[in-house]
Order: sequence, then C-alpha cells, then structure tokens
Amino acid sequence: MSDKKDVATEQLIKNTAKKLFFGEGRFNATTQEIADEAGVNRTLINYYFRSRDNLFNIVFEDAQQKEINFTDMVVFSDMPFREKIEKYLDMYFEQAKEYPYLEIYMVTQMNQGSCFKDPEQISRVLDKFYLEIALEMDKGNIDKMRPEQFLLNMISLTSFPVSMRPLLQETMGFKKEEYDRLMEERKQIILNTLFK
Repeated sequence: MSDKKDVATEQLIKNTAKKLFFGEGRFNATTQEIADEAGVNRTLINYYFRSRDNLFNIVFEDAQQKEINFTDMVVFSDMPFREKIEKYLDMYFEQAKEYPYLEIYMVTQMNQGSCFKDPEQISRVLDKFYLEIALEMDKGNIDKMRPEQFLLNMISLTSFPVSMRPLLQETMGFKKEEYDRLMEERKQIILNTLFK
C-alpha cells in the first residue's frame, strides 16, 4: 500500500467511526460494524488502531482538540467580542448538527475524569475570555455580573438543547428536521439574551 492510500484509509476509518459514535450515538458500535460502514476489512481497523477502544479514544481526542483549537483561535482573534460569540455559536451548532451525540459523550468523559488534558490551555483561554466579558460589561453591551455567570449563561443556552436533544426531541414531539430548525433559531435567541 502506498503512503497516500494508507493515510486515506486511516482517515476513512476515523471519519466513519466519528459518524457512528457521535453522529448516530452508536457508542458501542463493533469493529465489524465500523468496517462494514467504511467498506474496509475489519483487520485494517486493528492494523491502524490496534482496537476499537483505541480508535474510539483517538476519534474523541481529535474532535476535542479540534474544538479547543477553534475556541482558542476565536478567543485570541482581533474581531469584536460579539462577533467572537457569533462565530463560536456558528461552529458549535454546525458541529452539533453533524455530531449530535458528541456533547453527551463529552459529559460522560468529564464525569470519568478523562477530558481536557491541558488545564493551562483552558485557563489561558478563560482568563482572556473573562477579561473581554468584563470590558463588554464596562461598555454597557452586556448586563453586569460575574464573568463566570455570563459564560454559564452562554453554555447553558447552547449546550442544554444539544446534550438533551434525544429527550427533548422525543418529549416535545419533534422530528429530526424540525428540531434542527429549532436549533438554527437558537443563535439569534442566544445573542438577544446575552447582549443588550
């Protein structure tokens, strides 16, 4: 096999696993199910990843790192604060649409103590974000409160409808497409709630 083909096959397996795990919520998908979905031989999964659990961890860490990198890029950009929030919300809801079960899995991992392995990076982002929140409060663009409360409000408004999607969609009687439309309306509602 050529190196290009190796990389393409490895990426295909990772993308397929991510779709099954976080797009469809099939956290217990077997190696054979992943191979069948990807259209590859099951032995290739063991060749590239050694085990299903190792593949699962790699896919999760890739998704987590992508989110951390994006958040870091947005927070440390030169764009105005409100635009940063808009850009973050765009990314968040786009990811949630493609991978509706990723948030649920992240909460599970946090409860088991195996999430966000670089506390210094998180602290650096939070410090910058809290400073910007405080400056926006001083400008009168958002209500005065502890910056942590602003962040909790933002996270609650975005995360709850995503992480609780299976329950809310079922109990509220929405089809997938209807709930997707509801989520598309969230961005403006969140911005109107957070900003004056």
